Amino acid sequence: MKPVNHIKIKKSITVNELASQMDLAGVLGAGRLGKALNICETMIKDKNCNVFLGLAGPLVPGGMREIIIDMIENKWVDVVVTTGATLTHDLGEALGYRHYQGSADADDAELHKKGFDRVYESYMPNKIYEGMEEFIADNFDKLKDKKSIKEFLWELGMLTPKRSICKACFENKIPIFCPAISDSGIGLMIWGQLARGKDIETRTFDDLKEIIDIAWTSKKAGVIYFGGGVPKNYIQQAMQLTPKSASYGVQITMDRPEPGGSSGAELKEGISWGKMNPKARFVDLICDATIAMPIIFAALKERIK
Repeated sequence: MKPVNHIKIKKSITVNELASQMDLAGVLGAGRLGKALNICETMIKDKNCNVFLGLAGPLVPGGMREIIIDMIENKWVDVVVTTGATLTHDLGEALGYRHYQGSADADDAELHKKGFDRVYESYMPNKIYEGMEEFIADNFDKLKDKKSIKEFLWELGMLTPKRSICKACFENKIPIFCPAISDSGIGLMIWGQLARGKDIETRTFDDLKEIIDIAWTSKKAGVIYFGGGVPKNYIQQAMQLTPKSASYGVQITMDRPEPGGSSGAELKEGISWGKMNPKARFVDLICDATIAMPIIFAALKERIK
């Protein structure tokens, strides 16, 4: 048995040095964060591994947007699956709007009067929807003929005036999938155009073929989940239909497994479905993604040149 090594904080310490000490502690949240970092590093450096990144939860309102874009631009991931809400918040910022620091104890009726929507402690101005509506209306003719959601999002990224998650995926030719895009502000804006008698060619099920093809032809696959929900399950079901399943896995969530939902399901549960290889390296880290993501990303920047 390895002893638990106690973390020592010297006067000056890098994020990677701290994370490495957490790994040497080896137990509980600190140990699991260290293990998650090691597995992420291994799968990113494995040239035979395609890395699938699942993003759910209030990551953009929580300040994680630039980290996500950097991960894509560094080509540390090969596939991105996310929620429509994440892309809505991201597009809003790309159009020049911002999210604001607020309070969970705010008067929500008063916020509504002032035109702000609350995401726990983060506020989003309703004007984001006005800007998106204008942007989608102006560019609808360029979006309407895209056959899959991935092609739609790449086109959206190409049209986006500033840095964005979709733009980073388009410029680096990284497939981005959003199977529940209609469940979002972007979905509402597209519906608004359809309600005016316009039509769109985008077919929801075409993306399934592409993500399954990527998973099927991968020599190895690794999965990284920040949050759960639709993005996690979309990747998991692609792994389920492949002959090899995932060789690496990192899940960072605050959800619990006992209710039986996908978001809290432990990665080892996926072995029974054929989604996770029985010999895979994987870890579940119970942690707020806005804590774990910056630490892991900063340490990876030190480790991966």
